[in-house]
Amino acid sequence: MRFVIDASVAVRWYLAGESHPGADAVLSRVIEAPEDFAVPELFFFEVLAVLGRTHPRPVQTYVQAFLPVVEGGVFRHPMTETLCTRAAGYVGRGLTGYDACYAGLAAELGALWITFDSRAHALLSADAVSVDLGQGLPTGW
Repeated sequence: MRFVIDASVAVRWYLAGESHPGADAVLSRVIEAPEDFAVPELFFFEVLAVLGRTHPRPVQTYVQAFLPVVEGGVFRHPMTETLCTRAAGYVGRGLTGYDACYAGLAAELGALWITFDSRAHALLSADAVSVDLGQGLPTGW
């Protein structure tokens, strides 16, 4: 099974006071088996934006700690026509444009989107394309 990592998970790897055992478990798996994970390109922009607002050393953390983890084999998916079409369908169901890209990528890859966004996860409950990490790890971890 492949997993799509939401920025809400990755930022918890680097923010003091925001750590979570589920996010730590995802990080461990990313390090062990990066080929099991994918992200849309917007993931990188979202992580940097959050670090820029909340971390005392955002650029240093992004370059020295974040990039080595995700550039070690995590699949980076560009915004294609297919992903755009899938995302548009999820926007029509109430997701934000960003969240729709994560959900659309999960659907395209036959993966699970791992997120802390319980609202988005609830909107997708019938689709089985997401996991609310705040409620627990994906089945089988």
